[in-house]
Amino acid sequence: MLQKFHQLGGEKMRMGYDLVIEQQQKLIMTPELKLALKILQMPIAELGELIQSELDANPVLDLEDENRDEKPEIQHKKDKKTEEKEIDWKEYLQYQGKSYSMEGFDNEESSEFSFENMATYSYTLKDHLISQLMLSPISEKLREIGEYIIESLDENGYLTTTEEDMTDILNVDLDTVRAAISIIQSFEPFGVGAIDLKECLLIQLRNRDILNETLEIIVNNHLDDIACNRQNSISKKLSISIEEAQKYSDIIKNLEPKPGRAFEGSTSTKYVTPDVYIEKFGKEYVVIVNDYYSSKLMINQYYRNILSTEDKSSKASAFISSKLSSAMWLIKSLEHRKNTLYNIMKAILEYQMDFFEKGPMFIRTMTLKRIAEMVSVHESTVSRAISGKYVQTPRGLFEIKYFFKSGVDNQDGDAISSESIKKMIKSYVSSEDTSKPMSDQHIADFLVKGGYMISRRTVAKYRDELGILSSSKRKRY
Repeated sequence: MLQKFHQLGGEKMRMGYDLVIEQQQKLIMTPELKLALKILQMPIAELGELIQSELDANPVLDLEDENRDEKPEIQHKKDKKTEEKEIDWKEYLQYQGKSYSMEGFDNEESSEFSFENMATYSYTLKDHLISQLMLSPISEKLREIGEYIIESLDENGYLTTTEEDMTDILNVDLDTVRAAISIIQSFEPFGVGAIDLKECLLIQLRNRDILNETLEIIVNNHLDDIACNRQNSISKKLSISIEEAQKYSDIIKNLEPKPGRAFEGSTSTKYVTPDVYIEKFGKEYVVIVNDYYSSKLMINQYYRNILSTEDKSSKASAFISSKLSSAMWLIKSLEHRKNTLYNIMKAILEYQMDFFEKGPMFIRTMTLKRIAEMVSVHESTVSRAISGKYVQTPRGLFEIKYFFKSGVDNQDGDAISSESIKKMIKSYVSSEDTSKPMSDQHIADFLVKGGYMISRRTVAKYRDELGILSSSKRKRY
């Protein structure tokens, strides 16, 4: 053991640092490159916010003045006109506080654009119920309770608080609360003020004077059977004919499960601003990229002059140079985004010409790889460029991703898009015998006979995407 220890101690053990040269390939994402990729992916609305923030942060950036190229004589005429309309302040102060309009002077402020002039008011469910409550011949106490109940409704018209809680909060008895709830439940739209779906449906049936014992039993105990179209089960359990079960089921299905959704809520309406326009002039289609923001960006001439006159070594020159570099990169990135989006949409237009000429039934299968090859860019670039963007076409507004469709092969070896297959499935279902609806396998067999290689599972998938119920739930007796 001692001999082995001496042998280990005698070996030389060396620790140190060595310089080793080796080659590696790395993709370095500079801040400029990250910004370019971010701009490429942005839809037009987000792009406008980014440009506005850059305008606020970078003094070198400026927006082009639309009246900058106006002729001097036109501008002179405008100035002269303004002078003619100049306010006589002495005369104005004599009539201050009175309703007075100076002759020959148009108040231009009234015609100025203001977001206040665009403000709209949405008539909500609660407004509709309050107006009915105010016209009801009830006591002031019931009216106050009714207002509290209305304020306790959610956007669908359901009551979000219990009767017991209202008795404690309002310091009234339970019978008074129930009387107030009954009043609210008699208001239009019928069904408001309910605790759950069953009560909502019963309120609607009661207010329409069609509620009977059978309907009440079906609503309380057989809503699942109605949802699954199990008319046989309802018929057996209630000892009624299958036709009667179908009739009652149709009545309940025609009721409104969310009575409050017919009214506008507090959420604002969202509008889509197209990033690209495709317009048809004669027999030609033209691609127009929406570059409203980027086309107006320019470098401020004032800072250009400072940079040319200022000492290169000064702090002001260094600051302006860095801001100028950032501004130029932003403008180049916006131009790159515009060109990339234009080339991609032009390739999509050429490839999907049958869609634009003949309609959605003729849309072709298309992948990111195919368009990337046509434009000579990477697939990831195409994916970023179309992400969240919309195109306005003669056939309507579409998300650009709409044109990238998977599909199935036909007997000729060509591919047909999933959108066309969905149109066929919808057509088959709309013309079927409702007493004997077509199963997914029958639809698949029809498509195979038509020359389309498709399976039952694919038909079921497309049917679900179309929101079409299964054959068992579509059957009518």
